[in-house]
Amino acid sequence: MNKILSPTKRELLAVSFGTSYPQTREKTIGAIEGALEAAFPEYTLRRAFTSRVVIQLAREREGLDIDSMDRALDRAAEEGVEELLIQPTHLLEGLEYRRLVETVERRAREFSRLGVGRPLLTGQEDFLAVARALIRADASWDDGRTALVLMGHGTTASCNAVYPKLEAVLRTLGGGHWFVGTVEARPALGEILERVKAGNYRRVLLRPLMIVAGDHANHDMAGEGEDSWRGAFARAGYEVHCRMEGLGELEEIRSLFVRHARQALELLQ
Repeated sequence: MNKILSPTKRELLAVSFGTSYPQTREKTIGAIEGALEAAFPEYTLRRAFTSRVVIQLAREREGLDIDSMDRALDRAAEEGVEELLIQPTHLLEGLEYRRLVETVERRAREFSRLGVGRPLLTGQEDFLAVARALIRADASWDDGRTALVLMGHGTTASCNAVYPKLEAVLRTLGGGHWFVGTVEARPALGEILERVKAGNYRRVLLRPLMIVAGDHANHDMAGEGEDSWRGAFARAGYEVHCRMEGLGELEEIRSLFVRHARQALELLQ
């Protein structure tokens, strides 16, 4: 049997990109952290953000002192943490996640035991779980006349392939009315719009394929400007609805992050 360390020597660090929108932060990031804390009561839960801009905005606007990744590791080392379990809330193995892993690898010698969980969409079971959660969440909209459009961030890294892969899984499990596009990569808005036009749709439901419904969701997706996704579909003649709900609000998504943290812990045993 493994020796149980003191709670002060075991830490679970939840690492997120972050958001400067307080309401969605607590509904998503905060909810994920709550699920992790409940699942690992023997660990002290701490929060870190990887976006220095978001950290600064939170400090200026709300007086919040949120750790960066380096500062969180400094604090853990100073407090004598022996076992450090890190669970990112990133969507995929993109640039942010890779930088996180590189940072952890540089600091690994400072801790007796150290593990990093996977982001949300990694293995095939993850895609199935996320697809089922989205299908259940938007079942009332899937009437055959509504295009169900997810807006992801997108990345220049090869893992951008998760977006078309998730769409394929959604269409296999939930029918052919699902579309997945990105803000900063492909498939881009124009591509998704043309594909929707090829169907017999009257309405469009837009949802952010992001952990939080933050800046991209409020501006790029649901903004009032003509260059927003809402504006583009409205100009094309569709009745447009925006679901301002980050993935972190879905219980199934939170459970998936808990599962990834457990899998990382198993590798430490």
